[in-house]
Amino acid sequence: MTNPATTPMTDPMATRSRTRARAFALTSAALLGAALLTGCGNGSSSVGSDGKTTVSVGISGNIFDLSIRLAEQNGYFDQRNIKVKYVTLTAATGTSALQSGSVQFLNDSPTNFLAALSKGLPQLAVGTNGGGNPLGLVVSADFAKKHDLTADSPADTVAGALADSTAGASSANTKAEAGLFLKAHDVDPTKLKWVSLPSPAADKAALTKGEIDWFVTSEPIPLQVQHDGDGVVVADPLKVPQWAYEDAGYGQLVVVKKSYANSDADTVKGFATAVQQATAYIAAHPTDAKVLSAAQTTMPGAPDDVLKSSIAQVEWPKSDELTDAGLNKTVAFVKSIGAVPDAKVSSDDWTNKYLP
Repeated sequence: MTNPATTPMTDPMATRSRTRARAFALTSAALLGAALLTGCGNGSSSVGSDGKTTVSVGISGNIFDLSIRLAEQNGYFDQRNIKVKYVTLTAATGTSALQSGSVQFLNDSPTNFLAALSKGLPQLAVGTNGGGNPLGLVVSADFAKKHDLTADSPADTVAGALADSTAGASSANTKAEAGLFLKAHDVDPTKLKWVSLPSPAADKAALTKGEIDWFVTSEPIPLQVQHDGDGVVVADPLKVPQWAYEDAGYGQLVVVKKSYANSDADTVKGFATAVQQATAYIAAHPTDAKVLSAAQTTMPGAPDDVLKSSIAQVEWPKSDELTDAGLNKTVAFVKSIGAVPDAKVSSDDWTNKYLP
């Protein structure tokens, strides 16, 4: 850096000229930045020199992202001149990312979608790419040993053991879904001690440290805890009918902003079609090596046996088409767990027009 004490005197006119030039440059940069932010904020996708449209997709890093990952891996997006960038989001950040235009597509839970609609946000579901609640209720190894619980323990036995326990909860959704299981076996969930935690990863950490006895969350985390020897999965959708697709009608949704669907209809159609192709592939070939490979990308670090079990817990539809009956069942389920008390969906909030 120049020492001010030794800096030579400069011509005042030249100094003013340089000052004006710097001000102009800063103003131009600010205007350019604002333009770029506006371009991002309106949710527009971009077309590269190769003629392919790049879109950003919000995912959550669980088993429901599988069809999107497989669509990329099997070249279904590429066939439709689409490139995908992934943005990992949480239940708390997904809606705002879609609204701001940070992502053009959101692989969303029905609860978050209905919550957004209840706030009057202009979102549109363009397909469903997975059904059911692939949840696992995992107890610590010590708790399982103390209460003689195994993966094969009857549901009544499991619920009875949980009546006097400390549970972890990282979302109101999973806490309510655990409550459905408990109440079905005459256990009052309000009588338990609940520990609020920020994420499923925090649930897992608290369990291994002995701070909680059990938690419920989406796969693969519960099965991975079991694989590592730190706990036992004692309840899943096969044991808890309240979580099963047949009862809950609960399925993952591909969601966009209505304005984006109107302005980039071809891209929305290409994306929705590619995801449906991948979902149908999984439905027909759930144990295929390509599906497992995509699952390894979706949930890196999870053992293959955990991935295979997680895939099997999802109802993979042959068609991503939405129906009134299915959505009404979903609304009823979301209301039953108190997640969105005023949940409702109209024909303006979903469409199958972008599917083949």
